[in-house]
Amino acid sequence: YSAWIDEQFATPATSHRAHFDARDVEIRAANASQSAGQDQVFESFWKQAVTGPDQLRLRTAFALSQIFVISLSDSTVANTPRAVAAWLDMLGDKGLGRYRDLLEAVSLHPMMGVYLSHLRNQKADTRTGRVPDENYAREVMQLFSLGLLELNEDGSVRTSGGAAIETYTPADISGLARVFTGFSWNCPDWPDNSCFFNGSASGSSDPDRHFKTMLGYPQYHSTEEKRFLGTTIAAQTLADPNASLRQALDAIAAHANVGPFIGKQLIQRLVTSNPSPEYVRAVGQGVRGDMRAVVKAVLMHPEARATSDTAGKLREPVLRLSSYLRAFPHRSESGYWRVGNTDNAGSSLGQTPMRSPSVFNFYRPGYVPPGTGAATRSLVVPEMQITHETSVAGYVNYMRDNIASGVGASSGGRRDIQPDFQAELALATDPAALVDRVASKLTYGTAGAALKTEIADAVGRIVIPALNAGGTNQAAIDTAKRNRVNAAVLLMIASPEYIVQK
Repeated sequence: YSAWIDEQFATPATSHRAHFDARDVEIRAANASQSAGQDQVFESFWKQAVTGPDQLRLRTAFALSQIFVISLSDSTVANTPRAVAAWLDMLGDKGLGRYRDLLEAVSLHPMMGVYLSHLRNQKADTRTGRVPDENYAREVMQLFSLGLLELNEDGSVRTSGGAAIETYTPADISGLARVFTGFSWNCPDWPDNSCFFNGSASGSSDPDRHFKTMLGYPQYHSTEEKRFLGTTIAAQTLADPNASLRQALDAIAAHANVGPFIGKQLIQRLVTSNPSPEYVRAVGQGVRGDMRAVVKAVLMHPEARATSDTAGKLREPVLRLSSYLRAFPHRSESGYWRVGNTDNAGSSLGQTPMRSPSVFNFYRPGYVPPGTGAATRSLVVPEMQITHETSVAGYVNYMRDNIASGVGASSGGRRDIQPDFQAELALATDPAALVDRVASKLTYGTAGAALKTEIADAVGRIVIPALNAGGTNQAAIDTAKRNRVNAAVLLMIASPEYIVQK
């Protein structure tokens, strides 16, 4: 395992923006009035998720995209999908570097700037009563670094007098908000006022400004003293936004909460929802802020391969589909992997990559589903927050159609992503052997004998007619065999053994 992880770290990165740009050229060439959009972000995500050589980087970037959230469901972000493709590239790059560098890249990315409203954030003005926007200052602490409560190294909550200790106060938010003033578009005529507000001046702008690092505009940056998290940035005679930012991010990255807070979430996203305190502590040890070391520690810890009635995680819908597409050979007939928007819970996955409904992701890491056995044992099941009657039925119906007809957009009456079940069809006359193969491809040995017997019995009830003398019913025989394969795969991917990743 260790050697494979090191090999993956060394594998050159896949570029989502390169895919987006190439598709934009193709689309414009076919119709000058059209251009690439959200669908091309989804294309690249699914193409790389299924075929990309740098799977660990891509998987880590997806996990980080659910911690450091921007969303195409936000209209402002949606207007610049090319920048969202670049955001995924940034997470893949910085997400395997140093946490401090990742935090800076996130803080200065224009898509985060527009999503959490600190792009064009201005210093206080006593004349008008304007105060700095506090949105990003709050979320960078609450969601991207520290969390709401002070933590011990093992992720347990620190207390004083029996009460949990809050990580920060409203005063900390106000002090930190002053740091995030004066940042705006990367512009050729920086620090021109028009560049700050519009991203252009005298008709000149940078075509890549939507993903190039934001620049600090001194005239809009607060010179006041900035106090937060026990840190004081002295009042400035001359505004220096970059110096303020550097000191602030150094202080945040050095906070004791970062290791257990971010480390535990990566464990939850990659391995198990309820890691032991020892697991959380171990992941936070080693080279501080080294994201490669953190990811490797998450995957190499013995608990990552332990099985118990509290181990594992509910596989979220996007990962169910990607696992299925990787388990059996699939080919995109267009070459574009046109899965498309899968938001609808009743007819699709109820989840689309990069389309979280809010900065709090699709689900919260501490979500406890009420009225469940997990709740009685105080266990969290984050993915249950998007699991309900509609999504459960919608998933099964969606996958039934995917298995039978292929995945994604249709062209000429045929769906874009088609499966190759030749190996499974060869076993269709032997239900037990067919189910054994399907189980090994989808559940990696966790499917028990009772489940496989139950599915094999159901598959065996699909009658394969005998070949008649003239062979005129071969099509009916082929259809029955395919129906057996379809049933075996569908019943397995609807089972708890598949939906719960162990």
